[in-house]
Amino acid sequence: MTGGGRGARPRSLLARPARFTGRTLRAEWHAVVVDPVRLLVRRGPAGLLLAFVAAAGVIFFHDVAQHPLGAAWVRRLGGVEAGLPLWLSLLRTPVSLYVPALDLPVWAGITQLFLAFALAELTLGRARTLVVAYTTTLAGTLTARLMIAAGPGWWGFGLPPGCARVLDTGPSAAVVGLFTYLAVVRRAPVVFALTAGSMVWESVAVPNLAGREHLVAVGAAIVLGLLHGRGQRWRAVARSLLTARGTERAPRPTPPHPPIPHTVPAPAPPDHGGTTLSEVSGPALER
Repeated sequence: MTGGGRGARPRSLLARPARFTGRTLRAEWHAVVVDPVRLLVRRGPAGLLLAFVAAAGVIFFHDVAQHPLGAAWVRRLGGVEAGLPLWLSLLRTPVSLYVPALDLPVWAGITQLFLAFALAELTLGRARTLVVAYTTTLAGTLTARLMIAAGPGWWGFGLPPGCARVLDTGPSAAVVGLFTYLAVVRRAPVVFALTAGSMVWESVAVPNLAGREHLVAVGAAIVLGLLHGRGQRWRAVARSLLTARGTERAPRPTPPHPPIPHTVPAPAPPDHGGTTLSEVSGPALER
């Protein structure tokens, strides 16, 4: 009995992590795969409209850029560099999402792009998907400008001035941001580990501008994911604070005064020159 008790204890210690891991993986499978597939069956192909548009945009700009004149126009419309003025970079950033990067395979990137936008569109909706994709891309672009402005050093934060002429295009930052945001919101640790881990490995193995922007996109997506669902709570708090301030500043109403009774004076008796009623009525009756 003693030996059996000793053997059962290690088994119980191993069974708990195994059950926890199984529950986590099963919940992640339903959150990332099963639920989006059910929504896709319910909505039909219209639920993937944003994913189709994003993939078609990348294919279109890739085909146009194969010609010299088309490449010049693609660069003018969506070519973002840190050396450009800020207003011009902000103007070109939405188009740069569809301009494929020069150092990445196009068809592999399109597959990742379609999968990221499809899952996000089915799970989050089109508006939130666009907000997350654009915000994470813009965060990487603006942070790259800060790194180049800081210059080499700064404990590895700064970049040399030559990076200001590097073409910064492609939907990779948006794809990384969407996968990270979905992993945080849907509580998918495997997807988060694969996404964030691959970006860290990329920045260490190939220390370039794109790797740093991907890390910034991961960080921005984590912040957005942690803030997900708290907008209503913050609006309720702000509304309560505004209501409290309004009640404090509003003057207190004064209590109404009790109405003053209005007495009507009794009519005065007619003056007959000191005569009595019998004296007046007597002659009148005789007439």
